[in-house]
Amino acid sequence: MSVPLWYHMGMAMNLRVPEDLDRRLEKLAAEEHTSKSALLLQGAELVLQRHARRREISEGLDFVMSHDAELLKRLEDA
Repeated sequence: MSVPLWYHMGMAMNLRVPEDLDRRLEKLAAEEHTSKSALLLQGAELVLQRHARRREISEGLDFVMSHDAELLKRLEDA
């Protein structure tokens, strides 16, 4: 049995959204000449990027606090 190529091109998902959000997505999709699905994918990507950026910033602050603690203490006392 052969599986069609399109079957392997991404994960299918059903998503329920509140009516108000659906209306707003429909309006924006029409304005942007795109699909609601494309807008939701863009939104998901933005959320993932924001989360990764926050994690990077937190890790950077942790690094500074642990490696420059003595310097920060001297600056605090100056």
